[in-house]
Amino acid sequence: MGAVTTDVEVASSVPAQTIYKGFLLDMDNLIPKVLPQAIKSIEIISGDGGAGTIKKVTLGEVSQFTVVKQRIDEIDAEALKYSYSIIEGDLLLGIIESISSKFTVVPTDGGCIVKNTTVYTPIGDAVIPEDNVKEATEQSGMVFKAIEAYLLANPGAY
Repeated sequence: MGAVTTDVEVASSVPAQTIYKGFLLDMDNLIPKVLPQAIKSIEIISGDGGAGTIKKVTLGEVSQFTVVKQRIDEIDAEALKYSYSIIEGDLLLGIIESISSKFTVVPTDGGCIVKNTTVYTPIGDAVIPEDNVKEATEQSGMVFKAIEAYLLANPGAY
């Protein structure tokens, strides 16, 4: 079957820089604060927070999974780009080599568009269940909407 790719674009009334800083650069602090049921904690295992940094993400009770390791692949503050890969954890189901997510925040009049491409790379010829991809996409959307609501309610936070 090969890799499975999803592309999602979401319009937001939150300014691009605010989304970039709050949703992407400060996700380690903001997501556990806003959605502790989704992500309990994020801690740096190695690195300085830039590209190559490895993080341990402890998932909350709404997930059937417990812990994943995530590697930051790119941070480009000027181009408002951020990407990371999930490289280890029960979320990979023993059939997925990695899950890579690339975000680009595009400024618009009065807000922005957040573009996300996620690539699920299987181990060998393993088949990645479509339901798992759909569920992950829905959960990511839920996290984004919760962070967006927080940023709208706290305009000076970022």
